[in-house]
Parts: sequence; C-alpha cells; structure tokens
Amino acid sequence: MRSFLTRPASKRKLSPGPESTFDDDDDGGGDHEPTEVKLALLSSLHPGVEQETLLDFLLAHEGSVSQTSVALKSGRHYQQRHKKGVGGVVVGSQQSLRQYATSADAASPARKRLRAKKGSTLHLYDPDDVAEHTPCTIIHNFLSPEDANCLLKELLDEAESFESITFKLFDNVVSSPHTSSFFVESYEEMIAQKSEYYYNGSQLTDVRRITPQLIKVKPIVQEAVNKQIQHRIKTRYPGGKKLKHQSPNAWVPNSAFVNCYNGAQQNVGWHSDQLTYLGPRAVIGSISLGVAREFRVRRVVPRDGDTKTVEESDAEGQISIHLPHNSLLVMHAEMQEEWKHCVTPAPSIDPHPIAGNKRINITYRDYRQRFHPQYTPRCACKVPCVLRVVQKKKENFGKYFWMCHAGNVPGKEGCSFFQWAEFDEDGNPVANKEIVKQSRG
Repeated sequence: MRSFLTRPASKRKLSPGPESTFDDDDDGGGDHEPTEVKLALLSSLHPGVEQETLLDFLLAHEGSVSQTSVALKSGRHYQQRHKKGVGGVVVGSQQSLRQYATSADAASPARKRLRAKKGSTLHLYDPDDVAEHTPCTIIHNFLSPEDANCLLKELLDEAESFESITFKLFDNVVSSPHTSSFFVESYEEMIAQKSEYYYNGSQLTDVRRITPQLIKVKPIVQEAVNKQIQHRIKTRYPGGKKLKHQSPNAWVPNSAFVNCYNGAQQNVGWHSDQLTYLGPRAVIGSISLGVAREFRVRRVVPRDGDTKTVEESDAEGQISIHLPHNSLLVMHAEMQEEWKHCVTPAPSIDPHPIAGNKRINITYRDYRQRFHPQYTPRCACKVPCVLRVVQKKKENFGKYFWMCHAGNVPGKEGCSFFQWAEFDEDGNPVANKEIVKQSRG
C-alpha cells in the first residue's frame, strides 16, 4: 500500500492484439499511461462494469490491465450493496480487494504500483483493508438496529440546537462548517467544563448532560474499543507491545463530542485532535449514524529543516474510509501524532430514511485526570496551555510541547510561551514543580 502511494508510475505500452492489453514488460520505451487511460480501455472491454468497480480491480492487480481483465472475466465481481437490510449486509459496504488477485499474480514478477498523484484518494471499504493500511479499525453494524436508530433520533433532536464553533485562523474569525455540542456525565462536570477547560483558547458555552441513549451505548463502545486496542497491540505494533507513551490502563470514555453534518457540503478540514486533556497516544472511539460520508486520513510527512523542496503534505496520498450508518471507527494510539484526518465535502449523498441528509458523529473520549487543567502549564495570558506534537520538522518529529493558546481567541493576540512536555513510558506527565506551584495558588 505505501509503495502504491509513493512509488513513481511504471512505463507501460499498448501491445497489439484484438483486446489491446498493456504490455507487462517495462522497457522504458512506452508512454506513461495514466489511470484514466487504463480505465477507458477496461471500459471498452467490459462495458457493463461500473467505473468504481474497474478502479478497484485495477488497484488490486497493481495497475495491470491484462490481469484486471482476466479477473473481471472470471466473474468474481464485488457487489457494492445499496439495499438496506439484505442478509444483514452493511449499507455501502464492500468486500475486500484481496479476493480479486488471480493465481497468476503469485507467479508473475513484481511490478511497480500505480502512483497516487497529489490530491488523489484511495478508497477503502473492507475492515481488513482499513486495519492494514490506516491507523484505524472499523466495525460495521456495530449496535443493534434498534439501538442505533434510537440513538440517532435522540441526537437529531439535540442537534436542532447545536452551534458552530467560532475561532481565529490566520487573523481571521471563522466558524466551523458543521455544528457540535459536548456531553459529560454530571452537573459538576458541566460546570467544570465551562469554567476550567479551554478549547481553541476559550471556554465552551454549550456543554450538556449525557443523554439516556449515550449512557446506554457507552459500555458497549468501551468494551469494543478496549478489545480493538489489545488486538492492534498484538498484531500491528513492534514486538506486540504498546507504543511509547501509550497508557497501559483500560480506555474509559467519560465525555463525548457530538457533531452534526447537515448536507453534503458540511465538513471538517485536515487536523489532528487536541491532546491537551487526553494525553499522548490517545485513542478515540467514533460512531457514525445517518448519512454515510468519507473519512480521509493521510500520514504526516516531516520536513528536513526549513527546506521547501520536500514532498507536500499529501506526499503519501490520501486514504478514504467509508463510514456507513451504525459503524464504529477506532482511531488508535498512532493516529493523532502521525496522521491527520478530515471529513470532506461530498459531491452527493444518499439520504438516510431517518436522518435525511444529516450525519451524526459521536466521538467518545477518555479525559485523563493527570491532564486536568490544574496540572498543565499556564502562560502569561493565564490560560491553560495547549499540548501539541512536532509534525513538520524531522529533527524534533514526535516531541511534545506546551504553548499559549489564547491567540486562537478572536480579539486576543496571545503570547510566545513555549515549553517542551515530558512524559514517562506510560504517558504520564513528569512532575513539574512550577506547574504544581501554579495549581496550588
């Protein structure tokens, strides 16, 4: 997969014959045939197959038109299901790309994969593909249909009064292109969130008590996320051990941001979630309800010093994860530090029978007590600092730091406060006497 996203395109030429398939030999004398040309050829050979199907077959066979054509002729077509409730199939789900590999693939010599051009996106649907190629895992049909619909209806009612978050971006005051609200478990926590916690340099005004359905679903999410965390540690991480700074304790969600995307154009841009109150190597459990949307991820590519000749931010390409109704996406411990994610505007959407054009997204989070604002640094602006990680420069890539966040508030400039953050192996902050002194008075 990474080679598909990074390697240069191989040179292939059209060979003679009734079907004009591409020659598999790379003799350097042919033209660079773009994916569009290959798709056009496949369309002429298989006029009854949709473009998306052709593209997925082509990717599964590493850009070989001849092998793709053989696989298509074999009749092993995937079915992109759009009908609701047929045999328990997920709306918008898709089988794995692995099944399209032909037996000839194993015997044929290795070929260069297609090169994803800047701005292009590879779409993944199958949970195995998502787990293998992204920092996420996805579970389709996560809740019972009844629980999913009850939760959706409850939050659609709540979303009628959601607000857009306003913040400062490059000296301009902007509002988020979707609405949201924050849910906590008690009245005391509501008061604390409004008076002690800061987001984008300011305090939240819309904090709510957790709803009955959110309470009902929470232990189901907690069990599933913890199971996925342990599975990923055993199967994906070096030596089967947790990542450095990842907490060894069970993940216990105690808050939830709920977002509402009303229509195809509402979105959220590329970002990493704030770690200020979650700590390093945070895990987030995200439920999608209603309209299916694309969740895109891309790996962070740091620069060498101040050079501007390195590859751009999407140098390794973008990967899109399809999020159907009633799916749980787990963003694992490598996500926020090493990847960025977004929800892009959609050209069109399929209305949901209950939600219409709306998507409801619930991100359950584990706010750790050791990262309560009383234990984090405050700058000269007297605002709790934000915790960030170096992502742009190789020399300090992955190092954490505290900085002033007041500058994100409209009408405020903020200060130049900066301090490296130190954590032990399990992600707990190393004692800072100055912070303890501040917290005591």
